Order: sequence, then C-alpha cells, then structure tokens
Amino acid sequence: MFTEARVPVGGDSRVELFTAQTAGPDDRALLVIHGGPDWDHSYLRDPLCRLAGEHRVVMADMRGCGRSTSGLPPGAYTPDNAVGDFAALLDALGLVYVDVLGFSYGGLIAQRLALAHPGRVRRLIVASSSVLPVPGGAFDGWAERDSRRAEGVAAMAAMEADPPLPGPELTRAWAVAFAAADVWRRERLPGYLQRLAQMRFTASWLEPWRSGTLPPARPPDAAAGLAGLGLPILLLHGSQDMTFPASLARAAQEIIPSAQAVVLADAGHMAHVDEPELWLAAIRDFLRTGRPPDPPET
Repeated sequence: MFTEARVPVGGDSRVELFTAQTAGPDDRALLVIHGGPDWDHSYLRDPLCRLAGEHRVVMADMRGCGRSTSGLPPGAYTPDNAVGDFAALLDALGLVYVDVLGFSYGGLIAQRLALAHPGRVRRLIVASSSVLPVPGGAFDGWAERDSRRAEGVAAMAAMEADPPLPGPELTRAWAVAFAAADVWRRERLPGYLQRLAQMRFTASWLEPWRSGTLPPARPPDAAAGLAGLGLPILLLHGSQDMTFPASLARAAQEIIPSAQAVVLADAGHMAHVDEPELWLAAIRDFLRTGRPPDPPET
C-alpha cells in the first residue's frame, strides 16, 4: 500500500527524509507529520492507510527520526529546520498545495508550516496537540492521570540500568512505560504496544532537549496567526488526553473562527488507537467538506 523512499531535501542534500506514500490524486494530498520527536511515523499508518486512493497520503520521518538522516550536529534539530524539510519535501514530490495533519509534537510543527508557508496548506488538522500553551495546573485533581503516570514512573525506575540505556532504547522505554497514560481504553493497550515494538526510535532530538537548547516548537501567538490565515482547521482530540488537555481544543475553537473542535469521549492522547473509526471519520469528512461532522461528544 505504501511506496517507500528516502527523499533528499535542502540544497546541499545533506538531509534525506524517509517517506512513505499511498496512491491518490495530487490535488487531494495529505501530508502527515508525526510526533515524538525521536519517534517514526509508523504508529500513525493505521488507520490513515484507509484513505489511500481517495487521498495521496504522504508520511515522512522528521530529520533525525526513524530512517531519515541522523548524525547531524545537535543544533540541526530545530522546529524551523523540520519545517524547512517538509516544505522542501513538497517541492521534491511536486506537491504545491496540500492538506496537513500534525499529531502531538507534529501538530506544533504543522502549525509552523502553515504559518511559514500559508500558500501551501489547504486545510490543517491539529490532532492530539494544541494551538494554545498548556497552563500550569491544567491536570490538577485528575486522579486517574496521576495513577497512570505513576505506573509509568515506576516502570521506568524498574528499567534503570547500569550502564544507562542507550539513547534510542531510552526513548523506546519511555514510550512503553507511559503507554497506559497515552491509551485510555485498556483493551487497546496490547495492540498499541505491538506498534511500539515495531517502531524505529532514535535520540537525535533528546540531546538538545536535555541541554535546554531545543527551541520551543509552539509558534508564538499561534492562535492569532492561524486565525489570520482563515484556513479550515480541525482540532481533533481525545477527552481523556493526559498530555494536552481537551479543554484547550475547545478554547482554541472560540478564538479561531475557521476552527472546529471534535473531542472523542473514550479516547486519550493516542485517540487514533482508542477510537480509530470515529477518528478517521472526522478526518475524512473534514477533508471532503472543509468541516468536520458534529462531534459525538463535546
């Protein structure tokens, strides 16, 4: 279903993005930007692969992630460089105008892409991410979140090793340890863990993050900037998201006239794992009409 290739981006071709594409019309291309960072895109293939044919789905690993170029200096891993890579990727693929879906950290990169290259983004989907910053105390009093994250902390403590885990394995360990905080429905957890087991984790972005030199991914005044663009925006969220509160999707909807929030009741941060059918239906309708269906729960 996916055709895979490493695509050079940038004038000096130092960076190649590992890219997976489905068949589909160029005028209905969907660029998907994964989260993490230091994850690859594969955990998002299902259910987005079901859009194949109807849409040309383009999924690429960010620089330093998955099978894309790594080993660059730490200063090369920045949100702005990631945005430049994706703009160059569109050029390399002959895509002038695309829909964009950004998931989690990728949702912040997607916002930057829309603001930096407004003539190239037709519609924007911000999934399990946020236009607005997460305020302090946003999760205070949520006992279930406290309990699930405590499970993650305990799991990480049990995995501590001497010598420490190498960077990519540390990234993997964090993903596995906090899986129960990312997936709300416990019966979905085994399948999600299988996805994680097949992923290629890296640690390229970890060093600048640890050193405090990684620039913020969230664009300054993102809500005002996106409101000024006027492009259709879908804010797709799980009501049980323990990373970005669902309330921020609703708040952003009030600020951005062209945005609409869809909040899925029984879904967490990995809403596409908890509620794949509802998640995909919201995306398909939004891409078809420029607006999502009435949300099942708000």
